[in-house]
Amino acid sequence: MQSAWRLLFSAMLLLAFAGCATGPTANPSDPLEPMNRSIYKFNDAVDGTVLKPMANGYKAVVPSPVRQGVSNFFSNIGDVWSMINHALQFEIVNAGKTAVRLGINTIFGIGGIFDIATDAGIQPPKADLGQTLGKWGVPSGPYVVIPILGPSSVRDGTGTVTATYYDPVNRVSDNATRNVLTVTRLVDIRTQLLNATDAVDAIALDKYSFIRDVYLKRRQNMIKPQKPANDDDIDYSVEDPAKSTPDQALPKLPTIPIPSGILR
Repeated sequence: MQSAWRLLFSAMLLLAFAGCATGPTANPSDPLEPMNRSIYKFNDAVDGTVLKPMANGYKAVVPSPVRQGVSNFFSNIGDVWSMINHALQFEIVNAGKTAVRLGINTIFGIGGIFDIATDAGIQPPKADLGQTLGKWGVPSGPYVVIPILGPSSVRDGTGTVTATYYDPVNRVSDNATRNVLTVTRLVDIRTQLLNATDAVDAIALDKYSFIRDVYLKRRQNMIKPQKPANDDDIDYSVEDPAKSTPDQALPKLPTIPIPSGILR
């Protein structure tokens, strides 16, 4: 399955570097827009028929404290990759804080189920390989929509494929356990985004363009932050005022490891 994802991403790279411009009115950051819109429609259909109903059912049946514990558990796993990327970016302070956070939550939080570190004020920012590559000077490349996962770029997608390969969940040897963990993580992520995606559905006239513009602006700011440096104060609105909304109402669009286990 990992080979299949690598092949898929290689094909996307070839298409990206081939140009595939959509004409003089095309968004320069999205030369693959026709292909991206097709994948977006596919993702939207899968979300509407499978992921969103599962998330709504999960939210309705599972108590909030249990759902929070599940989110904390997967966030704790993500801190391993975040710590490595802070180190690769030479952000030693954030790498150290993440290491302390990881140790506290793993040991005293029972594998990360309880987020004791946040209660203690230890909450460094997350980091991923796409962000690391950007800080090393690697350009983002064209915007791409990845099947199931959604918005990305050639650079961020490269980071996603790499993160997938080293993802602890995908390294679980038992197929049944790996698949359960993967599906649970997918449902957990989708549940966290329910309010945000509902807000986008209600506000955006063209959801594809809206999500693309928000994603690209947010990723750019994560790599080269502009004042104000506080993420909560950043204006992620797009050019069309009718499509803009406060950052709190927007999907956070996280870069996550490809959940290849569910497809095995």
